[in-house]
Amino acid sequence: MTMIPPAGAPRDLAMAQLANSVGDGAFVVTSALFFTRVVGLSTAEVGLGLTVAWLVGFLVGVPLGNLADRRGARGTAIVLALTTAAAVASFLVVRGFVLFLVAAIVYACSQTGLTAARQALLAGLVQPAERTRIRAFLQSTVNAGLAFGALLGGIALRFDTESAYLIVFAIDAVSFLLAAALIRRVPPVVIHRQASGEPRFAVLHDRPYAVLALLNAVMLLFMPLISLVGPLWIVTRTNAPSWVVASLMIVNTLGVTFFQVRIAKSVTDLRSAAHSVRYAGIAMLAACAVFATTAANLSSATAAVVLVVAAALLTLGEMKLASGAWEISFGLAPADKQGQYQGFFGTGPAIARMLGPAMLTTVILGWGPIGWLVVGVLFLGTSCATGPSVRWAVRTRAVNEDVTPSLVEENAA
Repeated sequence: MTMIPPAGAPRDLAMAQLANSVGDGAFVVTSALFFTRVVGLSTAEVGLGLTVAWLVGFLVGVPLGNLADRRGARGTAIVLALTTAAAVASFLVVRGFVLFLVAAIVYACSQTGLTAARQALLAGLVQPAERTRIRAFLQSTVNAGLAFGALLGGIALRFDTESAYLIVFAIDAVSFLLAAALIRRVPPVVIHRQASGEPRFAVLHDRPYAVLALLNAVMLLFMPLISLVGPLWIVTRTNAPSWVVASLMIVNTLGVTFFQVRIAKSVTDLRSAAHSVRYAGIAMLAACAVFATTAANLSSATAAVVLVVAAALLTLGEMKLASGAWEISFGLAPADKQGQYQGFFGTGPAIARMLGPAMLTTVILGWGPIGWLVVGVLFLGTSCATGPSVRWAVRTRAVNEDVTPSLVEENAA
């Protein structure tokens, strides 16, 4: 099965995301050491600065998404890609906490807004029935870019010199310039004007959508499991060799790259989207249960195999969740407000990054196997609540082309 999206706007959008995901992959791998060794900050200053930056980014998601609706998604995406490039480039020269904080805030806000604008652009350029499939292509492309970027970052870590880190961050800045140029190639979308008397941020008044965004944020707590909690668990609570830590990311990246498009094919409407999210909860519960077994006195080889199985189950859950969440976020958003609605729904990753590490390390590393099971049950319960919440959302809005007749008829019954 091809991993390349159809020619035209979808392919240009995919190439734009490939470009900046290469930079993002290098950024994630090297940022901690870059900010401490090159910029000269303490680990506490880096943690505080990034937390504040992502908090501000979380707050501006809806306003920037609304800007994409009112001023044009393509133009907004181009500007935000350029400001992201400027923020990354500024990291090359800032030396001090205050300037670092300013640059980090610009970076986080630009990234959050860029995600919303790109989603609005996709919604405006692709027919509703095709949005989830095309979004799956984009996600597959993103993971391929992240893997290559992580490789570049790994090379910088191997040299561990200021020049190596500066080169990686320069590549990151250039990647966003290239992304802006590629976005400029796609057609513009219709600009919607706000109706008289309509609330400026209508999404904040849409309670069912807010509940669904919150449920999605809870499900996204799987992200720190792969990047932080899982590796800590492996090195402190299992007999597995340390190289298994890298296998979690490898399994996840390759899984999404090669199978996300295929899995997304099963999601065609809101009802199948809710089913996909529920399936994700089951897979994540299974993954957590498998992780819990590695606390037993397993041999090094057995523990390594079991952890790879757990990573595969978690990746399956991620792909099923993503497929369902995309359909829900697009399908329940008014056509003229896709930017602000995507900006609101897209705050889930920021919430997971801010709250997930502290909460999950406390529960899992503090409670052990029971903690894994508690987290797994949380995933399952949240996924089961998604279906009723989707039906509630459908009942509160007029039927449009994005709400499938089958689900409306089921609700009416």
